[in-house]
Amino acid sequence: MTELVLTLSSPGVGNAPLFTFTDPKLCRSASGAKDRLLQWCQFKTKNYKNIQIENFSTSWSNGLAFCALIHHFRPEAFDYDALSPKERRKNFELAFRVAEEQANIAPLLDVEDMVMMRKPDWKCVFTYVQSIYHRFKNEEI
Repeated sequence: MTELVLTLSSPGVGNAPLFTFTDPKLCRSASGAKDRLLQWCQFKTKNYKNIQIENFSTSWSNGLAFCALIHHFRPEAFDYDALSPKERRKNFELAFRVAEEQANIAPLLDVEDMVMMRKPDWKCVFTYVQSIYHRFKNEEI
């Protein structure tokens, strides 16, 4: 099986890999894995309003893409239609809380950091989205 290791630097951690991407459905090359994960996100959120996922940075900057992706798998957790793109903090808090409480997805992103950034670091978003994928890949809906 092909294995992709994306190395992200964290303060005090050095260059230890934060994850190993081994899913054969997504893994072909670094860009191939990124493109396939992006397509998976687009497919899972295609029927959600105010969502246009084109990348792993600005497409996630208001929190709605995270909410839509989590809502797709946990629709009973919250009313997606009541969310607003203008309430970024609320969206990030909701998505990260529900992901952690209902799906045991570690909160790899910080709400404060996401609110401060208009253009999130794509590697951080990619890492978190990959953890969502790994959690739900066997719960295809």
